[in-house]
Amino acid sequence: AYQMGFAIIAAAIISGAVVERMRFSAYIIFIVIWSLLVYAPICHWVWGPSGWIEALGAKDFAGGCVVHMSSSVSALVLAKLIGPRIRHGKKEEAQPHSVPFLILGAALLWFGWSGFNGGSALAADSVAALALINTYQAAGSSMI
Repeated sequence: AYQMGFAIIAAAIISGAVVERMRFSAYIIFIVIWSLLVYAPICHWVWGPSGWIEALGAKDFAGGCVVHMSSSVSALVLAKLIGPRIRHGKKEEAQPHSVPFLILGAALLWFGWSGFNGGSALAADSVAALALINTYQAAGSSMI
């Protein structure tokens, strides 16, 4: 059940790239196939006891490799294959609906990152501290 939570998050990341580009039924079929052919092997490579990436000594806190890299690359490829969004006759650009909700969502995401990435070390030690430092540096570097 815990691993399925990661798979659902990966599917949600991909959904952001295909909104208004494909039907929901096609998206569900894609996610089932993608989960079996892409997500499951990468999950085994990184988190499995006999996985080749695990054997290299890689530490994947909170699914950075398995969830985020696999789903973001898949989302980019899928969006490029499908083409631009269909605006259904609307000529204006889509605007954010609520800036306070956007800020609230970003704050909740930041709070979740802190607990999830730091907690993935399963101890309050130098590994957890390094995971938090890397989390903040990675997020902060996106502002550059």
